[in-house]
Amino acid sequence: MRTGITFDVAAGDRVRLEAIVAAPTSAQKHVWRAKIILMSGDGSGTVAIMEATGKSKTCVWRWQERFMTEGVDGLLRDKSRPPGIAPLDGELVERVVALTLETPQQEATHWTVRAMAKVVGIAASSVVKIWHEHGLAPLA
Repeated sequence: MRTGITFDVAAGDRVRLEAIVAAPTSAQKHVWRAKIILMSGDGSGTVAIMEATGKSKTCVWRWQERFMTEGVDGLLRDKSRPPGIAPLDGELVERVVALTLETPQQEATHWTVRAMAKVVGIAASSVVKIWHEHGLAPLA
């Protein structure tokens, strides 16, 4: 288990943090982050900080660590995250459309969503989306 983190908050940092807490226009996520650091600087334990802010132990530790490495500026920005799922490649979409307009190679009379997804190597939901966007509904 992790032991308590103690650190001193410089006077300049304390002024900035107190201003964040006092300002009515501050984003609430910045307010509770500032409160975590101010309470830590005052010597409050993790449990007391958790109770006062309503945040988890790991959350308190994360922001204490961020403050120690990046200062007040580190509290005022979120870490960047990788982008979500990339859009489907245009060639892949064209392949799905072209295959849909052809007769399947199996003994089937038309393409099913699952069969198309398996042949092309994408999710069935992506096939449905492509068919819907192109007004396709493979029927027997």
